[in-house]
Amino acid sequence: MKNVLGNKKAIALFVIPGLVVYSCIVMLPVIWSFYYSFYAGSPGLKWEFCGLDNFKRLFTDNNFKDALVVNVKYIAVVMLGQVGLGLAMALMFKFWLKKGKNIIRTLVFFPVVLPTVAVGQLFSKIYEIQPNYGLLNSLLSALGLTNLVQPWIGQSKTALWCLCAMDIWTAIGFYAVIFYGAILDIPDDVIEAARIDGCGGFKLFRYIMAPLLHSITIVCLVFSFSGTVKMFESSMALTNGGPGNATRSLSMYMYLTSFSYNKVGYGSVIALFIFFLCIIGSSIIKIFDRTESYY
Repeated sequence: MKNVLGNKKAIALFVIPGLVVYSCIVMLPVIWSFYYSFYAGSPGLKWEFCGLDNFKRLFTDNNFKDALVVNVKYIAVVMLGQVGLGLAMALMFKFWLKKGKNIIRTLVFFPVVLPTVAVGQLFSKIYEIQPNYGLLNSLLSALGLTNLVQPWIGQSKTALWCLCAMDIWTAIGFYAVIFYGAILDIPDDVIEAARIDGCGGFKLFRYIMAPLLHSITIVCLVFSFSGTVKMFESSMALTNGGPGNATRSLSMYMYLTSFSYNKVGYGSVIALFIFFLCIIGSSIIKIFDRTESYY
């Protein structure tokens, strides 16, 4: 193994094909979008060079600003919800759940493999108010909380949070499995020694588990951030970006601008913004990663 890792030609033989494939799949569309961003209109229709006009428009477009606000709220809530609840569930698997652990882990992971459209239809029925109450409104009504019955995805003030709840529920199992695998790698001797020294539940997590899980937490945050930045399929399936613009994300606005309004040039600028937002956000998260070992 050392001979292989020390051979630069052998490393290049494995790395270069991957870089070529990555460049073709990821970087070429980015370069193509950058080229398109200097043109107005749509290829095949009205298509003319406009310089930096599309970039200037980005800073004065209220629809873009509204979509950016939706994205920021969604990212903050969903990212923390997915990773935080995934970690909590993994800890439950390790320390509290004694019977039926495998069955429960399978059930928790099941939403991850469901099609987004199916999940959207499921939650639309949960939030339904007409023609019949959905599960949520039926439960509130049965508990006598009729004043809380409302069109959850039919009004701007609750639609985004309903979407966040759906996407958190969908991905909790994925992050729970990742964290559970990382927790199993922590030697039992370390945990037992901490308990002997008087570490209770919170102290055990704060001073032992959290530092040892720091690196995998950063990885999960990067995964979650990269997934939430694009925010497209779930919003389209549950609310179609509505009501109004309440759940219309940057990706949806880019799609509508490019393919519904035939403004491919301006849509390319929005796509570039999403691309760089993903890179910058992931880089900021990685800053908090520590390289020292705790073993």
